[in-house]
Amino acid sequence: MKKQFQNQPDKHGFFGDFGGSYIAETLVEPLRQLEQEYFKVRKDVAFQEELKTLQVDYCGRATPLYRAKKWEEALGGGKIYLKREDLLHTGAHKINNTLGQILLSCRLGKKRIIAETGAGQHGLATATICARFGLPCVIYMGAKDVERQRVNVEKMHLLGAKVVPVSAGQQTLKEAVSEALRDWASSFEDTHYVLGSALGPHPFPLMVRDFQRVIGEEVRSQILEKENRLPNLLLACVGGGSNAMGLFFDFLEEDSVQMIGVEAGGMGEKLGEHAARFQGGSSGIFQGTKTILLADENGQIGSTHSISAGLDYAGIGPEHSFLQAEKRVNYASASDADVLKEFVRFSRLEGIIPALESAHALAYLAQIAKNHSENHISVLNLSGRGDKDLSIVMKKMASSADAD
Repeated sequence: MKKQFQNQPDKHGFFGDFGGSYIAETLVEPLRQLEQEYFKVRKDVAFQEELKTLQVDYCGRATPLYRAKKWEEALGGGKIYLKREDLLHTGAHKINNTLGQILLSCRLGKKRIIAETGAGQHGLATATICARFGLPCVIYMGAKDVERQRVNVEKMHLLGAKVVPVSAGQQTLKEAVSEALRDWASSFEDTHYVLGSALGPHPFPLMVRDFQRVIGEEVRSQILEKENRLPNLLLACVGGGSNAMGLFFDFLEEDSVQMIGVEAGGMGEKLGEHAARFQGGSSGIFQGTKTILLADENGQIGSTHSISAGLDYAGIGPEHSFLQAEKRVNYASASDADVLKEFVRFSRLEGIIPALESAHALAYLAQIAKNHSENHISVLNLSGRGDKDLSIVMKKMASSADAD
């Protein structure tokens, strides 16, 4: 019997062996209320029409599907299309989910919004939609990420959000999620937590995926219009995994379409040198869900590293863990060095500066494209733009020049 990948999760929030809801008792009721309201609005015509209108008129959907011919020629294999989520308002795919969740929070009567952010794109998207709806907004962000993503922090402040640096642990995304969950546990009566990726306890992985599905739905119609057939390959970077799930989901039942998620290979293979969960990770409970994660020999959550703040995370969305276990999606990684190299080459060839997160998918495709025939079609989700990363890239390039 053919596996049905699009009927996940089950009623308890499990994608096969992964997912569920492992949370403090105080959050059981707010999560139940959130799930009930979400299943209502999925079928609510007025809600869906308001969401669609704002996606088009405020966010800038549909985003183009662009053939990157100069980069394609440099790589020497097949046709390459880019799904231009970098052209959305705020510069990344994050606003798809943020808009949906804040509309939902208004239905629930919430008066305050909190969120976590790593690279700052989800924080910026949340602050933007909160400004649009006149809602107070608090963004938790690792202190290390506050420094390396200063441009987005300044934008959040301008939009009226309060950015709270988190100094615990690695001072990155993991700690920001923990602080946001702690806040929500004590404030859920009037507060909604806009979780930024397909992570955490049910119903967040389902809900975030659904709000990002517009990416793959558009790709399907756009590629059929341009090529009169489906692509051979879909690629996306994977941190928590929302942009990848948004691209992949509409194609999961299409056996002819291969999918690859690209993780952060960092600067080495040892724990603490990368954030590639499928390259040495194991199953465990992490921030409300059962998934694949990086842990040490004692079962403690491991340190991670990535040149990109948005991929610097020890866990991954439970649906990705399920799809990897079922061998429906393959997962690879790209090193910091390869990402930096492709970031520069791609920018100069196409006149598009990608987010460092997206550059992981670019770097991996650059390695495998030479194996593709001239009729092979790849679609890569360019999940965000790279102006937020310029200071990181310039410093890395300067240090490389000094070393030479």
